[in-house]
Amino acid sequence: MRRAKAGRAMNIGLGERRKTILLVDPDAHARAILRKALEAANFSVGEAANNREGERTALRIKPDAILAELMTDGADDGGPVSERLRAIGSTIPCYIVSTAGEALVGSVGLHEIGVSGVFLKPVDTSIVIQTLKTRLGVAQGGTGHA
Repeated sequence: MRRAKAGRAMNIGLGERRKTILLVDPDAHARAILRKALEAANFSVGEAANNREGERTALRIKPDAILAELMTDGADDGGPVSERLRAIGSTIPCYIVSTAGEALVGSVGLHEIGVSGVFLKPVDTSIVIQTLKTRLGVAQGGTGHA
C-alpha cells in the first residue's frame, strides 16, 4: 500500500470533489455532446436512454444532478424521471434539456414535477456547466470551457 508524501493524500479521480451528472436522452449523439463537455469540466457522467432506465440508474449511481430530455419514446410511460424520483422522496436537482422545453415554461409549475430548470436544445454547454457548478457548489476555477 502506497501513501502520498509530504502530508498530502492521493486524490485519484478527484474523489469527493467530482460531482456526478446523469444524462437521460434517447438521442445518443445529444448525450455524447453533453458528456464530453461535462467530463471536460471535471464532472463524472452517467447515461440512460429513457426515463425507466434513468430512474434505475439514478437510484444506483446517486447523481448530484440530472439532465433529462422531456420527450422520450412512447413505450416509456410513467412520466418524466424528475416526477418519478420525486414520488419516492428524491431531492436530486433535475433539469429538462429539450426542444419541447419552451412549451413548458410558464404553462406548467415545473417545481411541481420536480424540475429545477430548462435548457433548450441545441444546448449551450457553457451555460449548462455554469448552472450546474453554481447549483452544486463546485469551484469555478480551472476548466470552465466546453
